[in-house]
Amino acid sequence: MDPLEILIIRLNKESPKKCSLTPLRARQELPIQWFHCNLGDPVAVGEVTLLHPEGEPLSPADDQRPLLLVDSSWRDLPRMLSTVEGTFHRRSLPGDLATAYPRKSSLFEDPLAGLASIEALHAALAMLGHRDDSLLEGYHWASAWLEQNQAALPSRVS
Repeated sequence: MDPLEILIIRLNKESPKKCSLTPLRARQELPIQWFHCNLGDPVAVGEVTLLHPEGEPLSPADDQRPLLLVDSSWRDLPRMLSTVEGTFHRRSLPGDLATAYPRKSSLFEDPLAGLASIEALHAALAMLGHRDDSLLEGYHWASAWLEQNQAALPSRVS
């Protein structure tokens, strides 16, 4: 099975030290295209499967398009998407996935549901038949993520 192309749009103002995707930057073998931008910067992505909490459920049929993940805060997501040019097939992850990332903001209220970016990427690839637990290397809460979502995540495909 060919690897799925992954597009990640990363908001520059977010701290790389807090970003769960930072360890992937050194993984040259991964089919990831990174876009680093500021709010308002235009980004062209073509036709993609967009991970979005308000989309239809992600299915194996969605692996025919690149997977787009927007790595920003919840409050910046609408503004980020307003300048992304492309055809979006909005897809959501199962609601029974639970984050292992200890979210706490003293400034804003976090949504009740939501995943760390690396968790969302790992889950999406697993749902599309491309499960790769090595993506979680360097993620402090990897073991907790895998343990508490064992039933919801498809097993590795051999």
